[in-house]
Amino acid sequence: MKHVFTLVLLFAGSLVLAEIPKILPLKQQAAVIDRLLEDKVRTVLPGLMRQNGIDMWIVMAREYNEDPVIRTFLPAIWHAARRRTILVIYDPGKDQELETLAVARYDVGMVFKKAWDKEQQPDQWQRLVDIIKQKDPRTIGLNMSGHFAQADGLTYSEHQAFIDQLPKKYRKRLTSAETLAVNWIETRTPAEMVVYPQVVRMAHFILAEGLSEVAVQPGVTTTEDLVWWYRERVKALKLDTWFHPSVSIQRQDKAQFDHLRTFDKRPAENIIQPGDLLHVDFGITYLRLNTDTQQHAYVLRPGETAAPAYLSRALQNANRLQDIFTSHFQVGRTGNEVLAASRAQAIEEGLKPAIYTHPIGYYGHAAGTTLGMWDSQGGVPHTGDHPLHANTAYAIELNAATYINEWDKEIRIMLEEDAFFDGQQVRYIHGRQKELFLIPRQNHPVLGE
Repeated sequence: MKHVFTLVLLFAGSLVLAEIPKILPLKQQAAVIDRLLEDKVRTVLPGLMRQNGIDMWIVMAREYNEDPVIRTFLPAIWHAARRRTILVIYDPGKDQELETLAVARYDVGMVFKKAWDKEQQPDQWQRLVDIIKQKDPRTIGLNMSGHFAQADGLTYSEHQAFIDQLPKKYRKRLTSAETLAVNWIETRTPAEMVVYPQVVRMAHFILAEGLSEVAVQPGVTTTEDLVWWYRERVKALKLDTWFHPSVSIQRQDKAQFDHLRTFDKRPAENIIQPGDLLHVDFGITYLRLNTDTQQHAYVLRPGETAAPAYLSRALQNANRLQDIFTSHFQVGRTGNEVLAASRAQAIEEGLKPAIYTHPIGYYGHAAGTTLGMWDSQGGVPHTGDHPLHANTAYAIELNAATYINEWDKEIRIMLEEDAFFDGQQVRYIHGRQKELFLIPRQNHPVLGE
């Protein structure tokens, strides 16, 4: 299936994108977020806890110092934990439903029911201990990790306060919930995957709109102007972004590709000119799901109606690298294994690859399997050793270098597209770029599967 960007001229003569997906009112967004959370706790979390051998998972945090995991458990109308919020998830076993309790002053949404009455038991820690004694779990998981930041949310002071109150009998049952926390963050549900394509479609529409004469006037617009156009556009649509966009230029000049400049030290006032190859890195957050996309546009010179063939071939090389890379995804393989196999095949085929793909979902750079970093092409310790699991999503991020004779230098096509791995194959959540956008538009670029 192909997804076509429909472009129409409106009354002011300005080019705008039609069919921008509907953005729900905030109240409806909150209802969807809470429904997705309740579904995931009910259908996914029991299996993850049993798979990891954890009977009780305790997630605790103080207001404005949230554990990254507790943020994913909070209801939509909570922007932070309240006072000290302690969530207890207990698996009674034998195919029984999980017990989800809040050792807090309030219910935490519809999932976690209040299990502490301060008037009857003034000591919050003692109430937590009483629950532990009552349930008598064999293993108690805490969010402690030396390798995954999002699984290391238990602060030192909270840990110490908890240990001081916990009887020695139960201290021996404490274990790291690292893998459970990572699995929870990385796993996408069928219900989420009904919603996710719409989120990515929104991001694609906004990105394409910016890579058009709606936002770019050659000879006038700077890369920094375009960056802030994206920020303003996201704000106007009442959406959020999880990172500041970036815009970079490759052109027919003596400047060589500089990885550090492209990702960190971009010139602030670089005026976009005809003949430029533009690159944008952009993402949004909607319904507690994140996107991360990198695409390219070519600014037509006078008399041109299409991008030069040599730039189209460079894009084809990057598309081929995507195909090679995703063909090596297999449940149980580590990120480092997939990275090594993909690079070896790409190099054998004459490509010049760099692969730096990361999980995506609740966070833009989420916990899960890391498949290379731009400065670690030989593999990534620990996070790259995490095996691939089914029902996980990734920002397929990479670049392929191509020498352009006409420019007498090497350029890099830097692509990033959100994709879902169902355990059998990788599919792009809302297509991928297979043609360069043109500024001004001459045709209707498509996203092909």
